[in-house]
Amino acid sequence: MVENALRILKNSNLFITGGAGAGKTTLTRKLIEHAESEGKKVARLASTGMAATLIGGQTLHSFFDLGIANSQEDLERSGKLDASKKVIKLIRSMDTIVIDEISMVGAQLLDMIRLRLLQSEFTGRVITVGDFLQLPPVVRGNEPIYFAFESPSWERLGFQTLQLEGSYRTHEAEFLSLLEKVRNARIDEEAVNALDALVKPLSEDKSTITLLYGKNISAQNHNRAQLEHLNGDIIGLSTYVTLHDKKMQERDVERFMSESRIEPTLVLKVGAPILFTRNSWNYYNGERGRITSIEEDIIWVKKADGVSVKVERSSTTKTRWVEKGKAVSEENLITLSQFPITLAFAITIHKSQGMSLADYVIETNEIFAPSQFYVALSRSVSAHRVTLTRPNREWEKLCFVHPKAKRFSDSV
Repeated sequence: MVENALRILKNSNLFITGGAGAGKTTLTRKLIEHAESEGKKVARLASTGMAATLIGGQTLHSFFDLGIANSQEDLERSGKLDASKKVIKLIRSMDTIVIDEISMVGAQLLDMIRLRLLQSEFTGRVITVGDFLQLPPVVRGNEPIYFAFESPSWERLGFQTLQLEGSYRTHEAEFLSLLEKVRNARIDEEAVNALDALVKPLSEDKSTITLLYGKNISAQNHNRAQLEHLNGDIIGLSTYVTLHDKKMQERDVERFMSESRIEPTLVLKVGAPILFTRNSWNYYNGERGRITSIEEDIIWVKKADGVSVKVERSSTTKTRWVEKGKAVSEENLITLSQFPITLAFAITIHKSQGMSLADYVIETNEIFAPSQFYVALSRSVSAHRVTLTRPNREWEKLCFVHPKAKRFSDSV
């Protein structure tokens, strides 16, 4: 796939897509590594802070100097319609611009991005990555959703599509068939029966399962309540903060923590179940374990397979590209150091993106957004390791996608 992608990039911009677990992130990382090994400059960007953190980059608004603007009209009102010389030099110095989680980028944001590319006379390549049949752009209230592909800028950027098939997360043919039906909202009798079979009574011991909620407050409340049930003392582990730029203020740190989904204090107990939130050589993002000991800079976790692993703090760094003399280089602003784990009693569907989960329960009555149920279900490594609560509506109404996203995905 890397060779196919590189062949496309010789002549045009690239759109990498495919279902959950198809290998989009892996391919993107390989392309970034290939470009950087050749001494090329790559901007790793995403619409949200959390998505940007996962690829070690920054937000689109930050890189393109868009302030808090949601449209070109907002840019004009804020006096940022014309790009500064500094931003023009920065964009022009890039060889490749990667935009991850493109499904969450709205049409107006893509228009602003293309405006900046034109203002900078950008001659490099743009790679967009994502699945429009997953989480859509976030909008205020009942505002209509406009996807990136609805913008004239999408066509003018001339993306060639690379569609990834299959899944590295699960190899069960029947489950893959069900996931594809849910992804495309094609719920037939066979799919209804398969979903019904996943509805099972929940264990009384809630510490052995992870509840997947649609709302953050629900996950927080469940984690807090379950942690209190455990014997032992609560231990709070502060997030270490390193400021590389003295201009960074407390509100910048708070915003970065919020964007990165890192709490100022990680609250744990010995015996608490956890999920790893990163990949490492001896654990993977979403793998489950139980804490056996806690120190300030080391936590021991016994995984479900019985293997004990030593977990150390990992760093999450906010960066920006800056001009230094005649060169442009990437500079660190803030580094957060915290353990790459989260309580496994409950997490949100949004936070589960990128995870491979086992032994979890989807709270189906907290599904409210298009493709949200597909994102939740497709985290599973097996049909035998996921349970559904009985929904208060029909499966067809739970497995819904945005019609515009569906039409576009059918056409590529």
